[in-house]
Amino acid sequence: MHAIEIVIGRPLPLPVLRSAVRAGFPSPADDFAEEEIDLQQLLIRNRPATFLIRVDGDSMVEKRLHHGDLAVVDRSLAPRPGDVVVVDIDGERSFKVWAPRSGRIELAFANRTYPLFQVPSDALVEVWGVVSSISSSRRATR
Repeated sequence: MHAIEIVIGRPLPLPVLRSAVRAGFPSPADDFAEEEIDLQQLLIRNRPATFLIRVDGDSMVEKRLHHGDLAVVDRSLAPRPGDVVVVDIDGERSFKVWAPRSGRIELAFANRTYPLFQVPSDALVEVWGVVSSISSSRRATR
């Protein structure tokens, strides 16, 4: 895994439609923007503690992280049960699901085709951060 530096320039506000888009007939009001949002402000809460990292492999597909996606990782967040985290286990960095059980910290894959993940009892485990957002590399089909 290689971290990708986040460069924040001037704000990049994008229009947000006034109403939600329905999966049916469009509303004439959908052509009018209500406000603008800045994606940098929306996706990056703590700039000094945030980095991007590209997903390699398919161990997290059930958490919607696919090969080639970019994950926004925030080192300032404390992991909660079910969060995807970037961990370093004995020098090997990977994505895992944070799954504390009965006072023990467990890590898991998010792909049913993978075997149960076992953290060796003598392993050195360091949490690098919590995935806070994903930019999918997969293109929608038309």
